[in-house]
Amino acid sequence: MKIESFGAAEIVTGSCHRIKTKNSTFLVDCGMFQGKNEEKNYDDMGFDATEIEFILITHGHLDHVGRLPLIYKNGFRGIIYATKETIDIAKVVLYDAANLMQEDYITRHKKALRRGEKATKPLYEPKDVRNMFRDIEFVEVKYNKKIKLAKNIQAVFKDAGHILGSAMIKLTIKEGSKKIITFSGDLGNKHNDILHAPATIKKTDYLFCESTYGDRNHRVFKESIKEFRKEIISTLSNNGNVIIPSFAIERTQEVLCALKDMYKEGVLPKGTQVFLDSPMAIKATNVYVKYHKSLSSKCNKYLKKDGHIFEFDLLKYTTKVEQSKKINEVQHKAIIIAGSGMCNGGRVLHHLKNRIWDPKNTVIFVGYQAEGTLGRKIVNGEKWINIYNEEIIVQSKIVTINGFSAHADQNELLEWIKPMKNSLKAIFLIHGEKEKQKIFKQKIIERFNIKTHIVEPKEVIGV
Repeated sequence: MKIESFGAAEIVTGSCHRIKTKNSTFLVDCGMFQGKNEEKNYDDMGFDATEIEFILITHGHLDHVGRLPLIYKNGFRGIIYATKETIDIAKVVLYDAANLMQEDYITRHKKALRRGEKATKPLYEPKDVRNMFRDIEFVEVKYNKKIKLAKNIQAVFKDAGHILGSAMIKLTIKEGSKKIITFSGDLGNKHNDILHAPATIKKTDYLFCESTYGDRNHRVFKESIKEFRKEIISTLSNNGNVIIPSFAIERTQEVLCALKDMYKEGVLPKGTQVFLDSPMAIKATNVYVKYHKSLSSKCNKYLKKDGHIFEFDLLKYTTKVEQSKKINEVQHKAIIIAGSGMCNGGRVLHHLKNRIWDPKNTVIFVGYQAEGTLGRKIVNGEKWINIYNEEIIVQSKIVTINGFSAHADQNELLEWIKPMKNSLKAIFLIHGEKEKQKIFKQKIIERFNIKTHIVEPKEVIGV
């Protein structure tokens, strides 16, 4: 059998891995490239979409599902397997992506016409997303249940603890001999208030392992919460405002939970207002509430006691553009949670434009910032940034708190690999920046003495 990665090879985003057996051809994930690699979304996918019989989805983040409507447009009519939570999240993510691309195209098209040029059309439109969910069969998968995908191919989805419904996928394929191949998906940070820790896998022959934070360890979660509280209280007490660029799924819910704890304890300064200024994050939060039984005991205690998990008196949801603009009128003690998490689009750009030049404000980053994104530039200390063609000085305090990360760190990845060490023939590193993968590869070899390889784009791996 042959495995080829058409994304998330030597980079973090664009997850798309094709498996070809003697009788079947299928994908694990079909995600979108983000950050400096966004232009790759417009390249040929590298394979014939009509030959793909089915797709297994690890979770609903854009970099794992974002090209599903594109492969549908290219002729895919097979089956998509995912947890029911992932399917619901994918609907939110894909409609949001399609709407943003369409809005962006309208703006670029007008500008191009004035230059006598043509703008590149969006990858897909909302109607393509709608048609895909209408025409494609989505099969809901339960954790830890064997499913037969094709002759001699079985899969088991296990809880990856990354976002709601996320999964690692263990494939058992018989081609003469039986081979077990596991795709980690994105493994979650076991220290969080929302989800359960990643499941354990004890036996696999080959592991395709994510390596986003393979080069480092996060701060202890309790210390991260402590720093988060300190920065918020300090900024608000000095009549400043806090901007939190946040991913709509998982990170936003963790931030809301942390702020609700502060509210309950009465430590937020008097006059504080909290805004969740992201229609997508609001929809995603509703999906989390819908599947509350999959969440932690803490979340379910809040639900039982308060009638809701994430809401509290100081929190306002702003779905409409007019509501978002009104936040600009709030001069002091505003906590603004807005997307996108990497500051490469969304409403957070307006808030940064209006507030990042002011020294009394603080911007708190709580998630990974891909290369080429505005978020990465800010985190790296650039003093001038460009937002909507305007050069703006960065004078607000910039804080990065990695303990909120939805990804496992180096130690957690190594501990997750440990139970598999006696059965593993090889580890293949995906979903990571190459320099970080080199560090992680060396750690794996030092710890376990297992053959470890960094997967190159479109490299054909025979197992």
